[in-house]
Amino acid sequence: MNVRGPFPPLRWRLGRGPVFATAVHHAHELRAELRPLMALPECERAREEDPYTDHWARMAPSWLLPGRSRFEVDLNRPPREAVYTRPEMAWGLELWRWPLPAAAVRRSLALHAQFYARLGDLLDRLIAREGAVVVLDLHSYNHRRDGPWAAPADPRFNPEVNVGTGSLDRRRWGPLVARFMADLSDFGLHGRALDVRENVKFRGRYLAQWVHARFPQACVLAIEFKKIFMDEWTGVGQVEVIEALGAALRGTFPGLEESLGRLS
Repeated sequence: MNVRGPFPPLRWRLGRGPVFATAVHHAHELRAELRPLMALPECERAREEDPYTDHWARMAPSWLLPGRSRFEVDLNRPPREAVYTRPEMAWGLELWRWPLPAAAVRRSLALHAQFYARLGDLLDRLIAREGAVVVLDLHSYNHRRDGPWAAPADPRFNPEVNVGTGSLDRRRWGPLVARFMADLSDFGLHGRALDVRENVKFRGRYLAQWVHARFPQACVLAIEFKKIFMDEWTGVGQVEVIEALGAALRGTFPGLEESLGRLS
């Protein structure tokens, strides 16, 4: 595990069992050369990141976590789109005080390559031992974009948990997806079922596509938690809800292992 420095580019653990997790947008740190170039206020940058998702990722026996913000390099995009050099690449946001130097872009893309090399190595080792694996690709999404005092986005189109399965082989992995969603919903939140739906807001992006193209023995579930566990405008988390959602996620692990066992 890489632990050098206060904000190592990558941290990882390889444990027992077939469940692996990552949270590629959890981090907030930028490397030193980019900080004076960043024009976006820190609070606005934080609002587009996925805080607390690393806490859930570390509940899995095996995990891989980057230590840098998506505004340094977005690990859920292909390399040609992974560094936000223009506003249209980042929701129209004006990110940089002046154009990024080409050398800075190359250094950011080097982290992208490093992440995927490490991900491939860890999955190679895990699949060799377990035969098949589930990758939990953990994210979160905003639902109060009209402001902190405005009504939240319509829940009909914004599930509490969106499970993205756009690039997986439904014939092979369909029963596992159904079991996962049922277990997550049934575990519930504060005595009620979680609203868990598939491919409503997001279908999964580059990480899921990359893994599925290279590892037929891996099933990636791109999981987006609506930010009901925090104030998305202040960044303040609700500890009880974060822990409850984490417990619900962890409660799916036995079913995932059982589903994988039926495929072997």
